[in-house]
Amino acid sequence: MKKLMLLAIAFCGITVMAQESSFGIKGGLNYGATGDYENFSQVVEDAPEIEEGEQNTGYHLGFYGKIGIAGIFIQPELLYTRLTTEYSSFDYVMQKIDAPIMVGINVLGPLNIKAGPSFQYVLSNKLEGTDLEIGDVAEEITVGYQLGVGLNLGRLGIDARYEGAFQDNDAFGEDLATDNGFKIDSRPSQWILSASYAF
Repeated sequence: MKKLMLLAIAFCGITVMAQESSFGIKGGLNYGATGDYENFSQVVEDAPEIEEGEQNTGYHLGFYGKIGIAGIFIQPELLYTRLTTEYSSFDYVMQKIDAPIMVGINVLGPLNIKAGPSFQYVLSNKLEGTDLEIGDVAEEITVGYQLGVGLNLGRLGIDARYEGAFQDNDAFGEDLATDNGFKIDSRPSQWILSASYAF
C-alpha cells in the first residue's frame, strides 16, 4: 500500500511538472548575412567571381510556446523574419517564416541553454538598387540550426542565439542587359537577440 501511495505521488508530481507550460510573443534583432554571391559573367580561370555579403541588422517577431518537465523544456516558435544583406552593387532582401524547435535545460537560477533545428520557409527574395533579376530559391523550406542561452525573468525572457546552415539554398538570377547569370545562397548565418513576454 505504501509503495502504491509513493507511486501515485510520483506520478502526480511528474504530471504537474509536465504541465509547466507557457505561451507568448517575442521579437528582436538579427545581425548577419546570407551566403556568397557568385557572378558567372566575370570568369577567372573558369571559376566564377565570388563575393561575401556584408552583415546587416534585420528583425523578427512572432509567437512561441514552451513545455517543461523536470528542468528540461521544448520551445517551438513561429516567427516572421526580415534580413537585408549588402553586396557591392545591390542589396539582397529576404522575408521568411522561421520555425525553430528548441530543446533546453535550466542550468542555474533563471539561466538556460538551448539548441535545436530551425526550419525556414522563404516568403520572398528580391534585389534592391540594381537592374538584375533574381528567381525563386531552389528549396522553399530548408533546415538549419540554432543554439544559445536565455534568461527567464518572470514573464519576461531574453535570448541570445547563433543560427547556422546545414546546406546552401541557392537562388539563381540573370542580368537581362548582358544575359549573364549569377546565384546567391539564401540561407543566412546570423546572431539573434530576442525579448519575449509570456501570457
